Amino acid sequence: MTALAGSALLFTACQEGDNPIDEINANETRGAVLRTIEVFSPELPIGDPDGFFGLEAEMQTQEDGDNVDFVEVYVAFSDNTGGTDSRDEALHETIDPSQFFIGEFGYPRFRNEVTLGGMQATLGLNDSQVRGGDQFSIRYEIVLNDGRRYSFGDNTNTLTGSFFSSPFLYTADIVCPPIGPLPGVYTIEMQDSYGDGWQTDTGSGGSGLTLTLSTGEVFEVGLCSPYSGAAGTFLGSGDCTPNDGFSGTATITVPAGVESAEWFFPGDAYGEISFQIIHPSGATIADVGASTDAGPVLINYCFDYPE
Repeated sequence: MTALAGSALLFTACQEGDNPIDEINANETRGAVLRTIEVFSPELPIGDPDGFFGLEAEMQTQEDGDNVDFVEVYVAFSDNTGGTDSRDEALHETIDPSQFFIGEFGYPRFRNEVTLGGMQATLGLNDSQVRGGDQFSIRYEIVLNDGRRYSFGDNTNTLTGSFFSSPFLYTADIVCPPIGPLPGVYTIEMQDSYGDGWQTDTGSGGSGLTLTLSTGEVFEVGLCSPYSGAAGTFLGSGDCTPNDGFSGTATITVPAGVESAEWFFPGDAYGEISFQIIHPSGATIADVGASTDAGPVLINYCFDYPE
């Protein structure tokens, strides 16, 4: 997941009425926005209580941010992995003006880090209830010194757009860093929508899907193509999988003691190829659709983690 950054705004180049801040000045009921400067560490490694979601944001109000009393930080949890552990929003912390600093355009900013362990404590979640694929949400609410409050529900399309990013609400996904592949039999289910086998990096068949182990061993699989330069093999190396043109299945056995494994797909010449990689546990750890470009295959490493 890629960090977001707010674009620098050249206020001197805007005509009167063109700048989204004019929307604030023209409408007394709006009062404040929280402009995203940068989101950093938007993913939370599973089991790491010090892993954090981070935000740098700028506060813009009718009084240039001087009337911001404090900012509240709320967190919530979505159980996306079949459990019943979702949590409604709760107040996590308050950011007071002593934590503000002035940004390049003269408005106050803050930099906030919300740790996985801290959010679990606020919401009453233990480690066993937080799994890869689950998600935390982090919402900020500006409180002005006259008691008015502004947050996600007060936004308009102008203020949430890419030009003036003020969503107030952010998400952080629970992810699983690779720990080394689980040994066992991996099943690769392969399809070709046209029915003539795989044409990957060439129209004559091409290379197969490869798995390269830290031991140096390389496996290659793919559907045989009638256009292949050598019947029963890839134009590169390795045996292809006989098929009816539309689908076929191959397996790869990963031995114990392997520290890392990289899957690489050579590409889809005609937008016809799809495949799934099935973990020894029976879980689908990759589901790649047609028209995928050449490159490493993104694996859901959470299935390699012990229960």
